[in-house]
Amino acid sequence: MTELSPQEVDDVATRLERAANAQDRFQIMYSVLRERICTLVYPPGTQLGEEAIAAEFGVSRSPLRKALQVLEADGLLQSQQGIGTLVTDVDLEELAQVYQLRLEFNEMTGRLSPAVVDEDLVRTFEAVRERAAALRKAPDRQGFARLNIDFFHVFQLLSENLPLREQSEKLFYRTCRIWLTQIPADRLNDEILIFCKEIEQIADAVSCGDVHAAALIRRAHLSMGFKRLEAYS
Repeated sequence: MTELSPQEVDDVATRLERAANAQDRFQIMYSVLRERICTLVYPPGTQLGEEAIAAEFGVSRSPLRKALQVLEADGLLQSQQGIGTLVTDVDLEELAQVYQLRLEFNEMTGRLSPAVVDEDLVRTFEAVRERAAALRKAPDRQGFARLNIDFFHVFQLLSENLPLREQSEKLFYRTCRIWLTQIPADRLNDEILIFCKEIEQIADAVSCGDVHAAALIRRAHLSMGFKRLEAYS
């Protein structure tokens, strides 16, 4: 399990302390734990101790349990009697159908309530393009994982259809760990290069105001990426 820096621990506790209400505190705990699972801070098989996490977050175990229960419903955790709460493993065959849905959802982004492209949206994509360029110069697995998650949320801005965005998010977080667990070390730089080119192409489409093209590019890269994952596994 990856060690968290004192700064990261303090940041979470501070955010929870400043949360306006119980729902906000739940959302913070849920999001932080989900991200740790999906960036392999908590790798598959990790046992999550409620007492330790509650102490780190500065909360009681009761509100924490709600976050753990939702993560279990999302397929990221599993409760085993006599053992506790474990991070689930990643099985490419089991998630193949989830990937098929993601392909369709990505294309829908360009058709269901597409966002109006304005200067702020273009700047947001340009900022991600700059991060991709920096990652290409200094590639690493954690940087790839972080950019993959952040770019997903930026891409979500291209649709104003909230149900589509909500379902897309659940499916994304069920599958995004696959890249970290399946990519061989000697192919990581190649995958980073491909991903950065995808970001550049989508940013170009957004700068032209063509949300539909951006969605088709995303779908195509997701399809090709899944084929490469099948070959790696």
